[in-house]
Amino acid sequence: MTKNSRRSPTDGKLLKEAESRLYNDPLSNDEVTDSSSLLYELQVHQIELKLQNEQLINSTNAAEKAAARFTTLYDFAPIGYVTLNLKGNITHSNFAAAKLLGMSRSRLQGARLAAFVTQDDLVKFNNLLSPSNMQNIHVIQRSCEIELAGMVTKTVQIDISFNDNNLEYLLVLTDITERKKHEVRLQLAASVFSHAHEGIMITDANNTIIEVNDMFSQITGFNRVEVLGKNSDMLKSNKQSPEFYDARQQALLEKDFWYGEIWNKRKDGEVYLAMQAISAVRDITDKIQHYVLLFTDITKSKAHQQQLEYAANYDALTNLPNRLLLLDRLHVTLLQCQRHSKMLAVVYIDLDGFKQVNDTYGHDMGDKLLISISQHMKDALRECDTLARIGGDEFVAVLDDLETPNDCKPILKRLLKATSQSISVDDVLLNVSASMGVTISPQNGTSADLLIREADKAMYIAKESGKDHYHFFDEHCGIEARTLSENLNAVRHALAEGQFELFYQPKINMRTFKVVGVEALVRWRHQEKGLLEPSEFLPFIEKHPIRIELGTWIINMALTQISHWNKQGLDLPISVNVSAYQLNDKNFLAQLTTALEAHQNVRPNQLDLEILETSGLDTMTHLRTLICECKKLGVNFSLDDFGTGYSSLSHLKNLPTDSIKIDRCFVQDMLTNPDDLAIVQGIINLAEAFGRNVIAEGVESAAHADKLLSMNCNIGQGYGIARPMPSAKLPSWLNSWQAAPTWQA
Repeated sequence: MTKNSRRSPTDGKLLKEAESRLYNDPLSNDEVTDSSSLLYELQVHQIELKLQNEQLINSTNAAEKAAARFTTLYDFAPIGYVTLNLKGNITHSNFAAAKLLGMSRSRLQGARLAAFVTQDDLVKFNNLLSPSNMQNIHVIQRSCEIELAGMVTKTVQIDISFNDNNLEYLLVLTDITERKKHEVRLQLAASVFSHAHEGIMITDANNTIIEVNDMFSQITGFNRVEVLGKNSDMLKSNKQSPEFYDARQQALLEKDFWYGEIWNKRKDGEVYLAMQAISAVRDITDKIQHYVLLFTDITKSKAHQQQLEYAANYDALTNLPNRLLLLDRLHVTLLQCQRHSKMLAVVYIDLDGFKQVNDTYGHDMGDKLLISISQHMKDALRECDTLARIGGDEFVAVLDDLETPNDCKPILKRLLKATSQSISVDDVLLNVSASMGVTISPQNGTSADLLIREADKAMYIAKESGKDHYHFFDEHCGIEARTLSENLNAVRHALAEGQFELFYQPKINMRTFKVVGVEALVRWRHQEKGLLEPSEFLPFIEKHPIRIELGTWIINMALTQISHWNKQGLDLPISVNVSAYQLNDKNFLAQLTTALEAHQNVRPNQLDLEILETSGLDTMTHLRTLICECKKLGVNFSLDDFGTGYSSLSHLKNLPTDSIKIDRCFVQDMLTNPDDLAIVQGIINLAEAFGRNVIAEGVESAAHADKLLSMNCNIGQGYGIARPMPSAKLPSWLNSWQAAPTWQA
């Protein structure tokens, strides 16, 4: 028998017999030989039995290990396994399913899985387990996404199959909450990318374009196919230097971000200004992988901003700096002079005889004269000097880099010559001159506002002294003292004798023709000169305490008039001009409070205080605080003469006024002068931007009203509506206006 031969079931018995004979019976030689052969077969058989026994043991251990391994895989699998009977009750579950459902496995036993499904998804879940699906569920695996209710709602994907043998459902539960959130974020990102109002371009680290959005194409003119795979340099214009791009790249390397304005080029070659933001995207090794660029076309908005800034800083007629820009430059120049131990001179220039030119030849001729004189004065100055127009026929020059006060005299002589030479305008030879007041810094101060006021005072002395010359500011000048004394005494006498009275000019809503209020305008009924307008006496007292006394009288008279009209059933708010000098008086708030309390039947909002900028504003902070305190009383505030150079964006921003008034000099000529029209539109836009009401002065005709209405300005006053009138004439005017509003020629 060979080692590999199989043995019959009787082999065991034969083996026992062989063993008995081998160990118990004596053997012959032949038998010895046969016994050796039998012993060999016995040993082989024993070995085979051992092997079979070991295989049987190993087989049993392997089965047990496989079962244990399956149980481990089932129990500790990272996804949930659940078995349901035909009624939907849980018969088996693993740890992941128990954690997902928020309940221990022992408590899950027998529970209905449907109880964990949100109400909104319950129908979907029941349909998944419906009997109609049972026939084919073992053939085609079915799945759906549902929401599980709990402390935190979870999104779960269910994959289900059917076990024919045990008649039960086998479910795999996968928590896809984070994946769904990620999908939502991706969808949102894709939506933002597609619908963003900014152009978006994504490039690789070498600036090769790999994706753009629709707005990119709208702005640049390039479609997506045309730019993919191209270098972003294709968008560059020639308006920026290589150093600009080097600095931008350096910022990206150091900060992973750059933001700024850049000139780019469209497909048709047109250059446009873009506001661009670039972010560098790095991988986990900190290596730049992509650049994301967002940009918008700001060409039009930038041009509009520059127009507004120009209108806010420059005089529209002469293109000279206005009061706002003058103060800014004067502040800078003062600092420079202090740093280098130099002097500067502030020159206040007022043209002599200009009013006669306007009265004789009209405003158009006067404007042309101002333009010519402005150019002549600019030519007389040095390159480092500044010339500004601050209103009407008044200018201020700042002479820089002086060693001594006498260094400015040659320049002053050139200015006098420039203003006094004959100028031909429309074949008419016109002659004016200039009175100039000069103050020197640092001798006379280092405050910009103070220096301008001092130069203004010196200018009046020059004008009173014969005009066409300059006068240096001197605090102890006898001429100034005598002139001021004479004028102040005259005003004080007129106030004591009751020679001042208020005239009223109506303000109307030009769209509805409703009278919305009146402006009180002071008049001096002079015993010798007749009826004088404010321009003929206020300048002499503008910076004197008598101005406060007159201002207080005007406010009290206005409140008295409102009280009288209220008793007659007329609701007419009154606007009163108040100077900055009057507002700076420490007793102003107390006096206003007393005046309001003395007129109990007057509503405080029936009084509107108009701030006059012509005397300057010493302390913006103080004025803002005062206005806020006055508004607590209920009175309103307006910013008067806006656009003449006295008002500024700073005043509009910092002073909490309710309205701004467009100066009449712009409204009157806006129908024929495009510059004036642009200024009016700009002021209206500023009023809307800052949330202010806007009132137009100088409405002289229905055409003015129609144009203002088209620009969204509804309130106006001017000679086209009514001239200022005494209070006694106002009721009859109101009756005639309400009966049939007619525009005066």
